Amino acid sequence: MTDQATFPAPEHDHNVCIHRAISVAEQLCLTRGVQLTPIRHKILELIWNSHKAVKAYDLLDQIRPVNDAAKPSTVYRALDFLLEQGLIHRVESLNAFVGCHCSGTQHDQLLLICTACHTVQERAAPSVLSALSKELGDAGFVPQRKTIEIHGLCKTCHPATNTAEEQAIQ
Repeated sequence: MTDQATFPAPEHDHNVCIHRAISVAEQLCLTRGVQLTPIRHKILELIWNSHKAVKAYDLLDQIRPVNDAAKPSTVYRALDFLLEQGLIHRVESLNAFVGCHCSGTQHDQLLLICTACHTVQERAAPSVLSALSKELGDAGFVPQRKTIEIHGLCKTCHPATNTAEEQAIQ
């Protein structure tokens, strides 16, 4: 993940993201000695089907054609595992989940959530998180985790941020 990460373009080949996320997950699970079971694998794949946050019950609806015995607890157990392994993030404000772009490392999160297309972008934002850490330290507050969620419009959905050429394409 870099600070230069952008919201994916409409013509984005998302299969590359899915393949990368699954490969990273398989390698991390192997290294950690934990199992990426078929249901966990499928849930991770479904989350990575787009860069949009997905709700647990939507995942349940998507998994039932593959596993008709799946129950909410099945999905929630898989989500808990994926969260514990750092393979996904919970988008608290949406009560939904999105794939993690830098799995395998503990990190703070700045999530930009487009209110128009519902895409979520994860950013490192070291200067923002450094300033936040200083404020927390000054307050004597010890955080357990930090996630900042900002709702707005991405470059694709906000015409004022598009160049004249990009607007002509749309």
